Amino acid sequence: MNGELHARYYATRQPIRISWDDGKIVSINHTTQQPQEDIWVAPPLFDLQINGYAGVDFQQDDVSAEDLLRAVRALRRDGCAYFFLTLITDEWPRLLTRLKRFRELRETSAELREAIRGWHIEGPFLSARPGFHGAHHPQHMRDPRPEDIRELRSATGIDPVLLTIAPERSGAMEAIELAISAGIRVSLGHTNASAEILRAAVSAGATGFTHLANGCPRELDRHDNILIRVCDTERLTVSLIPDSIHVPAPAFRVLHRAVSGPIYYTTDAMAAAGAGPGRYRIGAVEVEVGADQIVRQPGSTNFAGSALRPIDGVFRAAKMLNGPWQECWRRFSEAPAKFIGCQNELRVGSPATFCAIQFTNEQPSVRMLWDGS
Repeated sequence: MNGELHARYYATRQPIRISWDDGKIVSINHTTQQPQEDIWVAPPLFDLQINGYAGVDFQQDDVSAEDLLRAVRALRRDGCAYFFLTLITDEWPRLLTRLKRFRELRETSAELREAIRGWHIEGPFLSARPGFHGAHHPQHMRDPRPEDIRELRSATGIDPVLLTIAPERSGAMEAIELAISAGIRVSLGHTNASAEILRAAVSAGATGFTHLANGCPRELDRHDNILIRVCDTERLTVSLIPDSIHVPAPAFRVLHRAVSGPIYYTTDAMAAAGAGPGRYRIGAVEVEVGADQIVRQPGSTNFAGSALRPIDGVFRAAKMLNGPWQECWRRFSEAPAKFIGCQNELRVGSPATFCAIQFTNEQPSVRMLWDGS
């Protein structure tokens, strides 16, 4: 694959010419000539929390390589070239078996290897308290043991891994330290940890917090709650779901001002994302998705994952913040990659995988250029 694109670079807002050959970027040159069309170029979106997509639920044991390819291609269509396949709370041996099978499926296709950059294990070491467990089944939640961390590292080889854990669970601090020593990135989440425990978890090596303002009850103490404690905890990189549903616009703006560390975005997508309204599954749980894209268990008001497309997340975030979409794009591309220790920048020699964003009548559309096309 080879070609050239004349567009504005999203980070500098200035025109560039980007050329590629044999699947690699060979030149990025600044120019004073303005593009003939309103086209921008940016790194692809990178989502660290994809539970399923395009009708495919990653929590099932019968997902095929064809299913995975369908989800990968739909994500790429929607601006996301790279993601962490996310597995949620289940019986630990069953979760590990599912993880090993996904690794085997990934090895059947270069396309899958390119897209699935790592694994996010969200559970079962989370809070089982009402509201804090979210859509995760509390009966499978338990305290982490050192052998769990060793089994997780053995199951994933040298792959990047993100582990979400509630630090108030017994044995959590030892598990965090062991995970960090094994090269596993630790994020806190689905937790009602005290400020003291949060600080201890950071000292143990935790560096992230998973989808702040979700995985907690709808009603909280107004003076002492997990949102305030996290905002008051330094050295945490926080993820937010920018769908305007999980975190309404006023709270979204306040959190951007209050969080002391970096912020990145995630869809927390489940099978309905990129698919449409209907009934879907997240593991053993049946959920329904309306035209409003809200995912709920039938008869419940609580959210159960997201039907958000990555590209929509960028522009919803910009609308909520009343700010430039380019900064929101960075929080959904370079920021999550930096947090997890992956590279996702446009530079000479890197894969020719990037997004061309075109505006027609102020409406954005995205076209993914990738080194396999």
